[in-house]
Formats: sequence, structure tokens, C-alpha cells
Amino acid sequence: MGRAMAFDVGQKRLGIAVSDMTGRIATPLIVVTTDKVCADQSLLKRMIDDYEVSDIVVGLPKTMAGTEGPQAQWVRSFADSHIEPYGIPIHYIDERLSSKEAKQAMRQAGTPEKKARGSVDMVAAALLLQAYLDSDGCDSDDG
Repeated sequence: MGRAMAFDVGQKRLGIAVSDMTGRIATPLIVVTTDKVCADQSLLKRMIDDYEVSDIVVGLPKTMAGTEGPQAQWVRSFADSHIEPYGIPIHYIDERLSSKEAKQAMRQAGTPEKKARGSVDMVAAALLLQAYLDSDGCDSDDG
């Protein structure tokens, strides 16, 4: 397994995390506005190329009942338009409560709330990616 990149996709912001070259450790990378990604098609491509990404993980916001609602459909549509064209395998994983877990982890780490607001999406992406790495991809929904 090479380096993986994860996306916590929201309608306002996109949190991005990347793994180390061994595919064992996830690190928060950046938060960008979704509008910026939509306006600059090359933005994600440059990051994917720069980090030599071999797998992509996308958090899928399922309902508490475990089904895919309108938000999950929107995320799949975003990934189809902005990530799939790069030809790298996409692994969808359930991201229920990932933002809540990210906020809690940042609070426990002593991160000031104002700073946490701008970073929570990339921390959520790192949590998604770490879960994927720890499971060796077994829990992903690749469809």
C-alpha cells in the first residue's frame, strides 16, 4: 500500500488528510473551501500528484440508521466530479460522528476553540483515514 489521502467533504469546507509512505499513520493536511475546489479543478490534482497518492478515502455521511441520505448522495456526486477523474481507487467509509470525534480530540489536546473551528475538518479527515488504515481497507464501501 502506498500513500493514501482522505477527504472529509462538506458543502462549505473540504478537510484533507494524508498518510505516511508506509500507509500506517494519518496526518491532517489542510482545509480548503469547497467553492475553491470547484473553481480550481487542478487543486486536488496537484495535491494528489505531490503526495503520490495511490488510494483515496472519502467519508460518507450516512444517517444514524446507516442509510445514505441526500448528504451522502451529494458527497458521492462531488467525488464523481472532482476526484474520480484522476483514476485513483476511491474507498467510501462511514463518517458518522467523525466531526464530533474530531472536536472532542482537539478539546482533549487543549486546542483553543477558535483555532479548532478552522481545523476540525482536516482532523476529521485524519480520523477517517486512520480508521481506514487500521482496518486495512476492510470496512470500506468501495461502491
